[in-house]
Parts: sequence; C-alpha cells; structure tokens
Amino acid sequence: MNKTRKLISLLPENTDCAVITSEDNRNFFLSFAASNGTLIATKKGAFFYTDSRYITAAKQSIKDAEVRLQTKSFYDTLNVFFEEEGIKTASFEAKHTTIEEYAFFKKEIKGVEFDFSGDIDNLILKIRRKKSADEIEKIKAAQAITDDCFSHMCSFIKEGMTEKEIQLELDFYLLSHGADALSFETIVVSGENSAKPHGVAGSRQVRKGDFITMDFGAVVDFYHSDMTRTVALGFASEKMKKVYNTVLEAQEAGIEAAVDGARCSAVDKAARDVIEKAGFGKYFGHALGHGVGVEIHENPCFAPKSEEVFEQGDVVTVEPGIYIPDQFGVRIEDMVVNLGDETLNLTHSPKNLIVL
Repeated sequence: MNKTRKLISLLPENTDCAVITSEDNRNFFLSFAASNGTLIATKKGAFFYTDSRYITAAKQSIKDAEVRLQTKSFYDTLNVFFEEEGIKTASFEAKHTTIEEYAFFKKEIKGVEFDFSGDIDNLILKIRRKKSADEIEKIKAAQAITDDCFSHMCSFIKEGMTEKEIQLELDFYLLSHGADALSFETIVVSGENSAKPHGVAGSRQVRKGDFITMDFGAVVDFYHSDMTRTVALGFASEKMKKVYNTVLEAQEAGIEAAVDGARCSAVDKAARDVIEKAGFGKYFGHALGHGVGVEIHENPCFAPKSEEVFEQGDVVTVEPGIYIPDQFGVRIEDMVVNLGDETLNLTHSPKNLIVL
C-alpha cells in the first residue's frame, strides 16, 4: 500500500478529507519537492494542487495522487474543491498552521467544518514513524555519505584552521558527494566551545590539545542522516580521555539497551547511568536520542520522561554527551534501526578516540 493510500485508509470517520500543506509531509507522501503545493486526501482518492512553476514536473513525478493546476488563490481552490467533492468536514495540520492562517480559513472557507485538533498531525506522525525497507535504504545511503565525509575530515583538519573553515569543508564534501541537501546547519565546535552542545562554528582556530566536535548529516531522497564525532588535535589530556571513554561507554550501553520493545526511557537511563556513575551526570543535560526520517527530529525519543516504546521500524539516534563549561565537551552519535529481530547500527565510522 502506497503512503497516500495508507493515509486515506486511516482517515477518521468524522472527517471527509485531510488538507496537507507542510513541505515535509508533502515530501513524505509524494516524494516531490516544491515550495508550493497542497495535498488533499479524501476517502475517494488523493489530489495535489500546485502552480505553473511545478505542474509539469509534478505530473511527471507524482504517481500516488491526481495532479491539478492551481489557477485560483489557495482559499478559492479549496472552496471549489470542497463544493465539487461534497466535503463537509476537513482536517488540517494544526502544528503547521499559524494563528493568521487559521483566521483566514475561518474567513475565506464557507460551509465546511474545520478540524484543527491535531488528530491528523498525530496520524501522519504515526505513519511516518515506522520506516519501510525502502525508507531505511535511503537513510543508509545518506549515512554512507556522512561516514565517508568523516573519514575525509580526519585527514583534512589541521592546526590553525577555524571552526568555520572546517564546517565549510564538511558541507562541501557532503554536497559534492551525493547529498541532496544538508540535514541541518553543521555544528563544528572546538576547545572550550565544544562544551556548547549546539554551538555555532566561528572564527576560533583549532589548536593542539583541543577536542573538536562535528555534528552533521546528509539528505538523500528526502531522508536524513545524523552523526556526531569528537576528535582530539595533537594530544588529549588524561581528563579528556576519561570523559571521552565515559561517553563512549554510555553510548554503547544505550545501543545495547535499544532492543525491540524496550521503553525509550529505559534506553536513556542505561546510558545516563554510566555518565552519572562516573561523576559527570550534571554535565549531560539533553535526551539520549531522537527519531530521524524526512525530518531530522521525529518520534520516538530516547528521553528520561518518554512514555514510548522502541518499536520495529524506528530509526533513532544514540548521542550521549558530557559538556564541562569553559573546558571542553564530548558527544558521540550513531543512528540505530529496530528491525524486530535485531537492532542495526547504521553508522560505521570509528568511535575510538582519534587524535589527529
């Protein structure tokens, strides 16, 4: 069953259609990139409206929805469609609708009851969460580029380079070796800056005795990869080695705990316990991991308060970290997929402490 057909089969009984305007969800259902477009899933079928810039490409590419040219305004198009199809109730993506847009819906759309409850958002997230074999292969392809990039960076980084120069080389390598886009703004932080989990690459020059943390990923056919590696330049102090090895042990504990049916909070705890036992608990403030797919952050999450269970088809990062303010930080991140009978690590870059 294709993705749009699955959505149609799961539409709530109390709605006649789902109106999908967010780019990520359109990409997921149609595998078609466009800055303009509306997917309408009714119990009779799926329809995609777009303007003249994309209509030819959409007709050539989209197989799972009837493609139509949008010649009127968005609201006029909906009014005509709703009238023609006898739509009386329509569900919208509450999480992607602004207050201003909601006001326009109420003003411009006539004779239709709106559902902005978030139920359709939750349904779509449920469909997106369980990755198919094809989706997993796309994530693997994205991660293969990311792994190759890390290998390249280990030979590229030299003392005196700035964080920004390293970031630009990372980005160039990914985009010139098959990535359709970057998964997110690449993070490169060094020395005391590495204690900032989501620090921004700047003009700081890397020098001997630094930790350098690189968090980066590639997009292939709309699917993301995500990996973090921390390396040392020149040498690592005994404290640096202790912190690094603690993070590595925690990550391995988290991966080992990530088995089919495990509580996501228990996976987080397995890693967090290692860090706390080593005396660094207060320096690990974020969740252990997040789902990855057509968005870089999806469900489920390995987090202390998560009530979810690690299920077959889930692709989730495992990324413990220790960040000591004004000194240094370490994060190691892999992606794992639950295949039911096993949990497969999709990341193949080495994790032993590398001193460049």
